[in-house]
Amino acid sequence: MRLKDKVIIVTGSTTGIGKAIAKRCAAEGAKIVLHGLEEDLGNEVLEEIGIQQAVFHQEDISNEGCVQRLVQLAIDSWGKLDAVVNNAAWVVTSNIENTDRKFLQKVLDVNTISPFLLIQAALPELSKNRGTILNIGSVNAWSGEPNLLAYSISKGGLMTLTRNLGDVLIREHGVRVNQINPGWVLTERERERKKEHGLSETWFESLPEMYAPAGRILWPEEIAAAAVYWLSDESGPISGQVVDLEQYPMIGRNAPKDTSTIK
Repeated sequence: MRLKDKVIIVTGSTTGIGKAIAKRCAAEGAKIVLHGLEEDLGNEVLEEIGIQQAVFHQEDISNEGCVQRLVQLAIDSWGKLDAVVNNAAWVVTSNIENTDRKFLQKVLDVNTISPFLLIQAALPELSKNRGTILNIGSVNAWSGEPNLLAYSISKGGLMTLTRNLGDVLIREHGVRVNQINPGWVLTERERERKKEHGLSETWFESLPEMYAPAGRILWPEEIAAAAVYWLSDESGPISGQVVDLEQYPMIGRNAPKDTSTIK
């Protein structure tokens, strides 16, 4: 088991990528602090993993004191903390016309500031064990889509945070900080989001080559498999790195042959 007896906080782990990461880490022997907004979904994941190996905390990650409560729950449950996965995020559409100050601040609070505050709160414990931090970003950090303005800004900030702390914390605390940037992933919420945008029930079964050269988009379990490497001792001293997880290069991409729209 690659994560045997490690204690890991995974924020936003009631659905999607976070859920897949939590379950995969547990399968690799880790103890998990689950977190999310939905009590019923959190309890479902808790039941799947087992109460001997996981605990669940329900709260908005941007609430005052939430990050401290997550760290304390890890300590109270298992006496230590080895890793943090900053996965919780608000994926919400916005553009230059409808993004005001209050809205942008909320997106930043959830997607960028809360991960920083959790790292800050967890650092004393992580320092004891030469721990690991894995931030879950997005390929939208590089520029983003027109209707994902605030989200893209927040993920760009997270990427800079990773680069900065990845250098500082390994030097001063022995704590590694890395980030993976998933591309288009077939999560439960992505299925519903695209249906709300008017796409068919089976939109993900026939995607244009432009968006899915391999014929399909990524699965949460594939992101989780990559996360295990960064959380395990296999990644050695590597820190401050950001890795895109997509099926085509974000920069220098070949011109796609199929530019048809998604049905």
